[in-house]
Amino acid sequence: MLEIGTLVDGKYKILRVVGKGGMSVVYQAVNEKANKIWAVKEVRKDGTQNFEVVKQNLIAETDMLKRFNHPNLPSIIDVIDTEDSFLIVMDYIEGNSLSKAIESSGAQSQDDVIEWSKQLCDVLGYLHSRKPPIIYRDMKPANVMLKPDGNISLIDFGTAREFKSSSVEDTTCLGTQGYAAPEQYGGHGQTDARTDIYCLGATMYHLVTGHNPSTPPYEMYPIRQWNPMLSSGLEEIIIKCTQRNPNDRYQSCAELLYALDHYEDLDIENKKVQRFKWKTFIASAIITLVLLLGAIGFKVAESSAKAQTYDGYLSAADDLVTAQTVSGTVTKGDGTEVFKEAIDQYKLAIATNPGESRAYLDLLNKVYLADNVFSSKEYAQMNDLMKGVSDGAKYIKTGDALLSADPDAYANVTSEIGDDLLFCYENDNGIATSLNWYERAEPNCSDTEKKKLIEEYIVIAKAYLDGGQIDDKGRPTSDPAEVFEALKNISNPEVVNPTDNLKVSLKCYKFISGFLMNKNDFFSLGINESQYNSLLDQLSGNLELIAKSDTYKNNPGLNELMQDVENNIKSARQNGLSAKKTSTGTVGQ
Repeated sequence: MLEIGTLVDGKYKILRVVGKGGMSVVYQAVNEKANKIWAVKEVRKDGTQNFEVVKQNLIAETDMLKRFNHPNLPSIIDVIDTEDSFLIVMDYIEGNSLSKAIESSGAQSQDDVIEWSKQLCDVLGYLHSRKPPIIYRDMKPANVMLKPDGNISLIDFGTAREFKSSSVEDTTCLGTQGYAAPEQYGGHGQTDARTDIYCLGATMYHLVTGHNPSTPPYEMYPIRQWNPMLSSGLEEIIIKCTQRNPNDRYQSCAELLYALDHYEDLDIENKKVQRFKWKTFIASAIITLVLLLGAIGFKVAESSAKAQTYDGYLSAADDLVTAQTVSGTVTKGDGTEVFKEAIDQYKLAIATNPGESRAYLDLLNKVYLADNVFSSKEYAQMNDLMKGVSDGAKYIKTGDALLSADPDAYANVTSEIGDDLLFCYENDNGIATSLNWYERAEPNCSDTEKKKLIEEYIVIAKAYLDGGQIDDKGRPTSDPAEVFEALKNISNPEVVNPTDNLKVSLKCYKFISGFLMNKNDFFSLGINESQYNSLLDQLSGNLELIAKSDTYKNNPGLNELMQDVENNIKSARQNGLSAKKTSTGTVGQ
């Protein structure tokens, strides 16, 4: 063990021991120059069997943590391999583990457990969204730190692994008995995101009942058997999380998070109340309808009912958009003000049915892109709307609800936001921001062709972010051939028909031609003159197809976009010719 007061690596002064495990000791340390507290995890070489195996596992764990960026995960600062030990310097998480909370006060407050579980859903969902997904596999109270501010932090990634889609089952049992899912025992299938959902369910069980599932009889009973005052809705959630068959559990953390947000709706007593309210509502509705028919006629009753429906809100929004468009008040970038009343109707529709994609898409296409420009104010409003909206009684996490209800619909909406940022944003910052939305869309898209197109957009957005950077061997960070191929694919009329959506097509071609115009160093990076001109010819051919269409002839508002693309193509040809003359590389024919 390190002695108190020892200075590690000339900068980390050991203050005290904060924890011990079977193979390691964790210390609190301070960097006095930076006045910063750190945690130092020590694994000694002496007394540790198969140290090299342990060391490789530690290296894998630290490499994994270095890639993460989440408020509920610790960051790795330093890795020190000394003669006697292997040291990992990481964020010091102030507070105590949830296992200590149980030891000191027994079962925890139901409200606290639900709040902690939501945070754990969020961090597990983040891990599962990595490429490839990270499966944590050892969720338990001892691995969750409760900080003084009430938030939690997930620690100890010794059993986490990257999900391998080609594997049939895990060959090694890793995890903690009682919390581990059946598939964590070799021969019972491969661990995946649903494994972590099982472990989280077992953790919720322990926290809310005070009964440890890793001690005999290794059985999890319905939680209200221990405490009848607990929510039957929460009981239902935990039972579903801990089903032996992964197909019977929640299939994603987003699904589980949605259930936790609405656990009261699952309560038996609440269901009884709701059934009573529903019967009362039906009776009241019948009486009201009769009165309305007698007093003011069927038409008024019909309109009143429609106004409270999803379709009713959309219809009202469409009428408001049409009125503003006809009045000619739409100018660049002011959609949030001009269409304020329509936006309110779209929000009501989304609050009514957040799992339906039509309101999101109509808001994007009919309001925010009415002027062909996606402004920063419009994007900020859309970004907030994808996080959540209030229906007056509660806050609804709209993006999570849409993902849970229909992953493909979620992919359509998030990729549409990516398209608007890539092609229609008011400045180049949208290109960088689009990457985040495409990376949300790609894993949820089941349409093979659309998924391929999203992947091409990801290549282009990443190339833009690289900004021509080179790696330590002097090579471009992004492969110019791959980027060029992506540009070709999205402008290929056999891949995307340019006349399907003229506005989007012209915006896309304006972006591509502008990209070529500003990235005329393609020649020096290996793209030959023939390839370069062929892509520009393809864009010109697409413009001809658009110009011949009746839709274009009847829409003079697209003339300006068409002219912008033609000017870009002309400039790209001139810049390309200049780049060819000055390039020191060989231009292929």
